[in-house]
Amino acid sequence: MNRLYPTDLVSFQRKYRLAGGKLRRVRIRYGAGDKLTIEFVLAARTALRDLGTEPRPIRLRFRLKGTEEFRFQKRPTIAGGKISDARIGYFQELFFINLDAWTLEPGEAAKVHDFRASDAYLAGSELWWEELPETAPPKGNGAK
Repeated sequence: MNRLYPTDLVSFQRKYRLAGGKLRRVRIRYGAGDKLTIEFVLAARTALRDLGTEPRPIRLRFRLKGTEEFRFQKRPTIAGGKISDARIGYFQELFFINLDAWTLEPGEAAKVHDFRASDAYLAGSELWWEELPETAPPKGNGAK
């Protein structure tokens, strides 16, 4: 896995398009001394680089170590798993990840309260990520 540093956030968010993706898996691990690690997998797309080429679908695995706070809440009126918009920020020595970000006004920057108001957010001290290899498509009926 690759460690993501606060200085790399802008370039990382330009490389991948998380909005429109899906949350595929969440794993919560409690370690010794109440150390909490959350690992999650997102289906997303690469960002558009060149006109005439389509962004390719990818799966990204994230691991947030030293998790201080998180919330995953499913409301009855909202489809689960779909990422309307996503943001990653770094505040008070913690990475904040928001998987249902609200639209900001032009020129407005996300603040800690924007992340904490989310139904799907996490905050922790270390953020690691990797692009997972493509999986083979399932075989159809009668295929060998």
